This record gives sequence, C-alpha cells and structure tokens, in this order.
Amino acid sequence: MKKIALLVFLANFLFFLGGCSTSIDPSEAYKGESAEEIFQKGEDALRDRSYGEAIKRFEALDVQYPFGRNTETAQLQIIYAYYMNSDYASAESAADRFIHSYPTSPHVDYAYYMRGLSNYYQNLGIFERLFSVNLATRDLTQVKKSYNDFATLVNLYPNSVYAPAAHQYTVYLRNILADHELEVAQYYYSREAYIAAANRANLVVRHYQGAPAVPEALVVMAKSYRKLHLQQNEAEAMEVLRYNYPNSVYMQEAMARD
Repeated sequence: MKKIALLVFLANFLFFLGGCSTSIDPSEAYKGESAEEIFQKGEDALRDRSYGEAIKRFEALDVQYPFGRNTETAQLQIIYAYYMNSDYASAESAADRFIHSYPTSPHVDYAYYMRGLSNYYQNLGIFERLFSVNLATRDLTQVKKSYNDFATLVNLYPNSVYAPAAHQYTVYLRNILADHELEVAQYYYSREAYIAAANRANLVVRHYQGAPAVPEALVVMAKSYRKLHLQQNEAEAMEVLRYNYPNSVYMQEAMARD
C-alpha cells in the first residue's frame, strides 16, 4: 500500500510540475542582454544549480548568437544542465549535436561520456529508479546505445579522463546485455524451442566471453543439443564447461535430465 500511495503522489506531483511549466522562445528571450551577459548569467545559474534557468539562457545564446565565442562552451554546458535536470532525452540530443558540430573538439570525449550516461538513464523511468528492477528483462535499446557510446569513447580516446569510468560502464552494461540474451535463451528452452535456445545461448558464449552469464549459457546449449539429439554438439558444449568450470554446479545442472 505504501508503494501505491507513493506512486500516486509522484504521478500527481509530475502532473503539477507539467502544468506549471512555461516555454520561452529562445529567439526572444533575454533580448536586452549581450551574448556575454547571457552566457555569464547562464554560468551563474549552473553554479547555483538553477538548471532550468541555465538551459533557457544557453538555448537563447545558441539561437541568437550561433557563432559567438562562447557558443561551443555553452553547448557543452547545456548537456550538463539537461542531464542534471533529469531531461535525459534532451541531454542525449545535445551531446549528439555537439559531437556532430565539433568532432575535433578537445572536449568531444566529454560529449560521448554524457551521451552514454543519458542513454543509460533513459532506460530507467522514475519509478524504476525508486524501486529496483532487473534491466536484463526489459527492452534494452537505450542500454545498447549507451554501451556503444562508452565503447566508442574508450576506443577513440583511451587517454581521456573519462575513459576509466567509461570502461567500467562497458563491463557493467556488457554483463546486462549478456544476461538479457541468456534470459531469452532460457525462455526458448522452457517453450521447447530448442534450436532457438541453443542459438541464443551460443550467441552469449561467442560474443560475451568472460560475462557471468556464459556458464549458464553453456548449460542451455548442452541441454538443448541433448533434446535435439545432436550428440557431437552436446559433447563439445560439455567439454567447454568441463574445461572452464570443473566440478561446478553448472556441470551438475548440464548433466541433469529433465
């Protein structure tokens, strides 16, 4: 009951926020201020954590002074402002725009990093962030995009200050993707779709080596091949299991008849 009451409260709160919001045309906002004033007050708003005000000012600067000396910096700052304002879709779009507008910028690695974070958090709605959820059981389109962003950052900018954190995200997200494929393989097996189960499990073994899902995928492979009476394939899967996970529960699970 407490969870339901909290959900109702959050829904009403978000509705209230939406009703109170107003939009300002960036081409008309702050018309009486110079480019430097708009930018500096946007920076001040960012420092004060007034992210909505910062966004309005940086948007106005981009529209009214697209070739100003602070435009590139403002486009970087607006990525951060959107992100801190929990507008992850806009943060992703802003990061994407920066990457395409300034591909040789010394700060483009930051844009890749923020695009990766924004894509990741788009996969989590507000209620999922409040209550734990198994990402492996959900549609992982944004997670895949996030993984690609972090992997691109690590590959293109290995010396970036953001590379170590990006690498950690790639490991974490790779494991989530492997778990997702394993979930699908296990589902196919439970439905007696043994060819599909074996193929999906094989994908985990081939593309996600080292992931925690791999031994379970080998179990699904061995059991699926047994059901299909493919003795050679079953023997090969069992051999890989025996070599990498001897005397493990996985060996016992693979040998069990069901």
